[in-house]
Amino acid sequence: MSEKTESTSNPLDMMKWLVIFALLAGLIAANHMYGEVSVLVRALVAVAVVVVAGFIAATTVKGSAFLTFAKESRMEVRKVIWPTRQETNQTTLIVMAATLIMALLLWGLDGIIVRLVGFITGIGM
Repeated sequence: MSEKTESTSNPLDMMKWLVIFALLAGLIAANHMYGEVSVLVRALVAVAVVVVAGFIAATTVKGSAFLTFAKESRMEVRKVIWPTRQETNQTTLIVMAATLIMALLLWGLDGIIVRLVGFITGIGM
């Protein structure tokens, strides 16, 4: 990933963020006020408003930095060598076996400690 210094935001970015927050707050208020309107219509309007807010956010300094980060992250994920199905199944079985063994050991140890404390304190079972 590239190491970039964060630049200061300009007043236009502040206005964009205010518009974004106003759009989203208006969406919440409209969804509450127009509860009797069809859910499909409200959902379509909500998607449209969120998309517009997203496009506006993408034009800000922080929005463009986020998009750059997302693109770089996607490139890094493509470089990952993913395990095969067989490796995944074997690893899962090993983890399950280790978990079962530890659970049995802890269960036995707990039983021994309970009996020991009961014997020492005289609180019998």
